[in-house]
Amino acid sequence: MLHDPPEMRLERTTPPLVVATDLTRRWGKGPTAQLGVDRVDLEIGRGELIAVVGPSGSGKSTLGALLAGIDRPTAGSLVVDGVRIDRLSDDRLARWRGGNVGIVFQNFHLLPTLDARENVELAVKLADGSASRRDRRARSLDALRTVGLDAKAKRLPTQLSGGEQQRVAVARALVTRPRLIVADEPTGSLDQESGSAVFELLIGLVATGTTVMVITHDEHLARRAGRVVSMLDGRIVSSGAQ
Repeated sequence: MLHDPPEMRLERTTPPLVVATDLTRRWGKGPTAQLGVDRVDLEIGRGELIAVVGPSGSGKSTLGALLAGIDRPTAGSLVVDGVRIDRLSDDRLARWRGGNVGIVFQNFHLLPTLDARENVELAVKLADGSASRRDRRARSLDALRTVGLDAKAKRLPTQLSGGEQQRVAVARALVTRPRLIVADEPTGSLDQESGSAVFELLIGLVATGTTVMVITHDEHLARRAGRVVSMLDGRIVSSGAQ
């Protein structure tokens, strides 16, 4: 009798990291209501790189915000790593988000008065108030080393290129060792070379077991993901492996 290799059995029995069921986000009521995400069903595996594509207004960023815990669904359920996050109180959701999700935005969102290390270190402080200053500093420098910027740890954001600032943002996202990273148009403000370098960093995180969701308009980069999910009018219209 033939048996599956151990890694195939593991793939079949390990539950997905994200399970969204009938997920809906709308603003307002009645005929004037705005619908961001419409009855979305989605599963994302552990250690998977998924790209979400679609035209502006298709619901990509809204879906990312829901999965990252920075917005709440109007209806449906959302389970991330076994936690029903749509049922958490605001305080518990904020604590959960700080320890489990890394977020990368298009426009970096670095604090201009803090240097690269301090921007990354702040994420550790917010996620783990009990971490010592020495531990926070060591973890932030290690994260900057991962993205190749430890030599520029004392540079302010204005002293870094756009690509370097986004790499600091990636370091800030990964420093808390999150299970999930949501990157919303992480290459949208960068030139092609810098954008490709940032995408390579995100691909590298998947090798460590981190699940990465990239929201992008760049179809060339999206094709490098393990799976591409296409959205239109708040709904998933296709989802397939590359």
